[in-house]
This record gives sequence, structure tokens and C-alpha cells, in this order.
Amino acid sequence: MVFSSQIFLFYFLPTFLVGYFVLLRAGVRHSGLNFFITIFSYIFYGWLEPWLIFLMFGSTLVVYISGRFISQPGASQFQRKTALWTAIAINLGALGFFKYYMFLMGGLNSVIEKFGGEPFSIMTVLLPVGISFYTFQSMSYAIDVYRGSAPPVKDFATFACYVALFPQLVAGPIVRYNTVAEELESRTHTVENFVRGMVFFCFGFAEKIFLANQVGIIADRVFAADAPGVLNSWWGALAYMFQIYFDFSAYSNMAIGLGLMIGFHFPRNFNGPYRSGSITEFWKKWHISLTSWLRDYLYISLGGNRVGVKRLYLNLFLVMFASGVWHGANWTFICWGLYHAFFMIAERANNKNALYYKAPRVVQILLTQVIVLFGWVLFRADNIGEAWRMWKAMLGLMPVSAFDGVLSAEIFTPTTITFMVLASLLSFWRFRSFDWCDRISLKKAFIALGLFILATLALFTQSYNPFLYFQF
Repeated sequence: MVFSSQIFLFYFLPTFLVGYFVLLRAGVRHSGLNFFITIFSYIFYGWLEPWLIFLMFGSTLVVYISGRFISQPGASQFQRKTALWTAIAINLGALGFFKYYMFLMGGLNSVIEKFGGEPFSIMTVLLPVGISFYTFQSMSYAIDVYRGSAPPVKDFATFACYVALFPQLVAGPIVRYNTVAEELESRTHTVENFVRGMVFFCFGFAEKIFLANQVGIIADRVFAADAPGVLNSWWGALAYMFQIYFDFSAYSNMAIGLGLMIGFHFPRNFNGPYRSGSITEFWKKWHISLTSWLRDYLYISLGGNRVGVKRLYLNLFLVMFASGVWHGANWTFICWGLYHAFFMIAERANNKNALYYKAPRVVQILLTQVIVLFGWVLFRADNIGEAWRMWKAMLGLMPVSAFDGVLSAEIFTPTTITFMVLASLLSFWRFRSFDWCDRISLKKAFIALGLFILATLALFTQSYNPFLYFQF
């Protein structure tokens, strides 16, 4: 189930909110409210594939038991480490199998066939929605309890609620236990917070329908073309650059809004990434919850910047490689991670400054986003060959086909130009959706409600409504 669907907007969410606040008004304790949230979260997660709830339940149970062993009074260091690595190994094992089994077996068969061997038969493995998010979230709890930076959860029901919280379950932000530990035990419900949550949700929903979906149509048409030409290829690459930002930012805003409605405060996940003047700065503002997770649990564990220069570069390489692998089982994602690693290492060698750090700020931002844009082409392409073809088209190295004029007529219309201009303004202008939604007024509430109504009406007319981060 996705937020931008009729089943969620008109059936699931109203039923959940009415039930939740009826229980709250009746004086039900937070443990009962958490149980209610957990039940609805499992319904939300297993709506299309019910068996997936058993996988998530198993992951939750393993980490909970491991956490109990880690925090048990008198436990030896060996017992604590064994419990920690058991939780990490089982979660990474499940993630590795479901996400990378087919990719690795396909690669192995290619090698076997080159040497004249008989390839293995490969079974089809369905990728569980959101497995990358909830496994990382669960592991962060076990690591934090081991380090002493988070309190051990009191009971399994509370921990199950934490892992399964449906607002951020399938696409983040990756919420750490110590962020919501107190609110799981006792949280405040106010009209002001509910209205703030409504504004976040409505604005995010409008971002998804009016921006992400509209520019996504342009991106799909250009990337499907054999020879899009210079202008069309740049237009399509920019469209995808905006699509992935507004698609993911919209979901994060909606998740934050839903959390506020029921008393949870989730961290922001974006902070104007397309106004960054270097790749290092970009990663501090893009998918903040994942970046901070990789920094705190991988980069620092590897020694961070407290090691020699060569080891520091290796650490950056490994972290960005892990980021690429986390995003998907495809060489394009791996190369995308290494692409960013190259620029981050180059900037670190230049004292964390972009290679063009002496240029005016606007030039730094422009050049940084060109680098990001070429990276998004690699991220979006189905394979390395397709990415290379798009890069050649953008550089004017591809022959122009007769179809190029037809494609131009399809993607350069008053409507598409309007949406692209609006997307670029909201991306590069000093407008921050998070800050706008966080400062609530009656005027903003009515604007948000109006946007939601218009976006809902538009939803009924749209046949194109993908959610990009389902693949991760």
C-alpha cells in the first residue's frame, strides 16, 4: 500500500485515525495504542503480499531477543558481542538473500557459461518492500543498545511497534530507537501537532502528484528512446533528477506528517540538497537518515577520519560502495556509489572543498549539480550500456534519429515546461518544504488543504503513479 493511493487515502487512513483517537479518548494507555498501531502497520505492509509480514516479524523478534541478551545484567562481553553479531548477521543475511540472490547467481552463471559449463537454475525471489529500511532500523537498535547510546526496550510489543510504524516503514526516514523511545512510552497529542502533521502530509502529497509524477513521465519517455538527442537527453535527465527528489521528499514529508498526527516526531530527511556546492555537502543534505546511518555505524566503525590518509580514502570508498549496494542489486547502483566516492575522495584531498572551490557560490552549486545529474543518469539506467548511451547523447556524441523531433514534441509542451520550471524553482530556490510546513498558520493550513483537494482530484485522472523507492 502506498500513501498516494485511493485505498490508503479513503479507507485505511480514515479508519486508522478514527480508531486511534477513539481509543485515545476512551483512556486507553499508550501500550494499547501502540498495539493498535502495530496491527494497522502489519495490515499496511502485508496488503498486497501477506507473507511479507512473517519476514518482518521474524527480523523484529531476532533483534528484540538479541537486545535482551546484550542488555542483560551480568552478561559477558563475549555474550554481548555474540548477540549483536547474531542480529546483524541474520538481518544482513535476509537482506542479502532477497535483494542480491538473483543478481549474484546471474553473475555466477555468466562466468560458468563463458567457460562452457552448465549454468545453475535460478529461482525467482520476490524483493520484500522496504526490507532495506526496516533491517537497517532494527540493526541500529541492537548496535545502539550495545554501545549504550539507547535504552533497551521494555517489551516486545513496544519494539514491534517501533519497527512496524507504517508512516516510515517502507521508505523511511530511517528512525533510530532513541529518537522515539520516550514517545513510544508516552507522547503528547495536541491539535497543533495534528494540524502540523496534516500540513506536512498535504504538502508532501501535492509534491508527489503535481511534481514527481508529472516530470517522471518526461524522464520515462526520454530514457526509453534509442537516440534522444542533446536537448532531449538533458531535459529527460533533469526530469529524473527532479522526479527522484520530489518522489522521495514527498514520501518523507507525508511520513513526518502522519507521525505528528499520532504524536511521533521523525527526523527530516532532506535539506535542500540541490543547493549544495560540493558532493560532500550534497550527501549531508540528501537522504539524511541513510547518510547518518552509514556514517555512525560504518564510517566511524572503520576508523572514520581518525586514521591515515590512505585508510581515510578507503573508508570513504567502502561507505559509498555500501550506499550503492544498499540501493539495489545492479551494477548501475554499485557504479553510482563509486562515482560519488571518487568525487568525495577528491574533495577530501582538497580539504573538503569542491575542486572548483574558488569559484563563486552559484558556480559551485551549478557544477556540483551537473555532477549529481550525470550520476542520476547512471542511477536511473537499466544497465551500464544505457547509461553510457544517455551520457553520449548529453555530450552530443550520438547520431540524431528521426524520432528525436517526435520526442521533442511530446516532452516540450506548455504543461511539461510549466511543471519543470516549478520543480526547478522549488529545488534550487531557497525554499525549504520542511521549514514551510513546520511553521504553521491558519493560512498555511488552508493552502495545504486546498493543495490536497486539487491533488486528490488529479489522482483520479492519473494512470501514472509510481513510487520509486519501492525498489529499495
